[in-house]
Amino acid sequence: MRIDPIEINKQTKLISGYRSGDKVIQDKFDYQPFQQETYVQRAADLSGKQYNRQGLSAVLEELNQGWGAPQATMRNIERLKEENSMVVIGGQQAGLLTGPLYTIHKIISILHFAREQEKLLGKPVIPVFWIAGEDHDFDEINHIMMPQKNRMKKNKVRQQPEQKNSMSTLEMDHAMLEEWLERIFSQLSETENTRELYDCCQELLHSSVTYVDFFAKLVFWIFDEEGIVLVDSGNPLVRSLESENFLAMIENQPAISHDVYQAIQQNSNEGYAVSLDAEPESGHLFYHQDGERILLFKQDDGTWAGKQNECSFTTEELRLIAMEHPEKLSNNVVTRPLMQELLFPTLAFFGGPGEVGYWSVLKPAFHALGLKMPPVLPRLSFTLVDRNVEKIIHNLSLSIKTVVERGVYSDKTNWLASQSNPPIEALADQVKKSIEEVHRPLRKAAEEIRADLKFIADKNLEYLYEDIDFIEDRIQKALQEKHRKTLEGFDLVNICLHPEGGLQERCWNILPWVNQYGKDFLKQLTASSFDYYNAHYVVYL
Repeated sequence: MRIDPIEINKQTKLISGYRSGDKVIQDKFDYQPFQQETYVQRAADLSGKQYNRQGLSAVLEELNQGWGAPQATMRNIERLKEENSMVVIGGQQAGLLTGPLYTIHKIISILHFAREQEKLLGKPVIPVFWIAGEDHDFDEINHIMMPQKNRMKKNKVRQQPEQKNSMSTLEMDHAMLEEWLERIFSQLSETENTRELYDCCQELLHSSVTYVDFFAKLVFWIFDEEGIVLVDSGNPLVRSLESENFLAMIENQPAISHDVYQAIQQNSNEGYAVSLDAEPESGHLFYHQDGERILLFKQDDGTWAGKQNECSFTTEELRLIAMEHPEKLSNNVVTRPLMQELLFPTLAFFGGPGEVGYWSVLKPAFHALGLKMPPVLPRLSFTLVDRNVEKIIHNLSLSIKTVVERGVYSDKTNWLASQSNPPIEALADQVKKSIEEVHRPLRKAAEEIRADLKFIADKNLEYLYEDIDFIEDRIQKALQEKHRKTLEGFDLVNICLHPEGGLQERCWNILPWVNQYGKDFLKQLTASSFDYYNAHYVVYL
């Protein structure tokens, strides 16, 4: 395995400035993320804070045991009880077969940084992955993308839930999942790893009830020695720890809502728009009713209600719900980071580009609860390159940076044009110019004889052009057939490294790579060295 950092121009203006130390952007956060002194200071800041370590560890133990967690994970949960222990944390939805590659990249980031900081700080640093089980959008997680010809195609599970259940409670239709899994594996090339991988997925599927279960068990199978601790934010056991935290959010809602809204406006005015919808009157809490979750808004009369008045509570009633039935409440995108901070002694948080963007407006929300925002690090980003694709890139003299950034379309077009000297397109244009020149006296004579003949002569020229277009198209197709193997090489490079016009991590799932190389390459990747200043790495397998 070889790992090379590359600079790519795929970053947003905000992320680019955050990495480069732009003071305007970094002032939106409480810590400078790329300096080791930050984590020394953060550890000191956490040392005086109290957490419900015993209660949290008990819940994590029950959850992780239920998912068949390895011993390394259970040891880390026990270490969380130590007063000087801290966590490195990040999260994602419970995607099928772990979802897009960026979920794996985030887990690797968390594992790597936790191990690194434990060595540097001399204190227990535990890797934690927050499964966003309270999310209700089944369409976001009900598929994976697989290559088909020159495109990536969605392969969906055919299950269609009757209600918008959270992923923590949505039970899988095992018959549909088995059919889906069979369909996915039929698209893989048979390797020495395929049978074990298929049997493993089948076994984990059969032992799982919900999509969160299936996700968690597969993560533990992939990362069986690294000690990753999983938490399902939608589980009632986790909710039982959150009563006091919900109360704090209810009490401080005016400051949270107003100040976050102002921060969003400021970001927008400075040219750093973030995709976060937060209205001044939003309560930033959901209420769960009849299988649906309803976003609460603070009304002028002080009551909390859904936008369509699906439910309504006084502040005192909402406080009572938080204390006696916390499982009926959940966080939205603004208050979820606050809940995470109140539950875990967080040394660092890892987010994707979008997450870092919306965290840039959350500093006031943290301060409203008397908290400091933890250091926020952009997760690692990789492009995986197999040996065959690497060979094609070399043979075609392609630039890996260019391919990852913008694909191969222009290179492919230019290469094909160069196979004819002069290029067919240029020849066709030249012939059209010659015909137009020869044809001009005929058009002029037609116009002088009668006006309607001018129209016929012009139409005649168009027909001649169409004939040239026809032969040009036939020659181009013949050229493509003659060089079919090389052109297929271009297409293979493109679908592997720049699928659907974007980064590999947005489309590909880990399954084809584990099928080809086994899961050991992920352990090697986790054990490698990385500099978090670098936005992207190319991994040659």
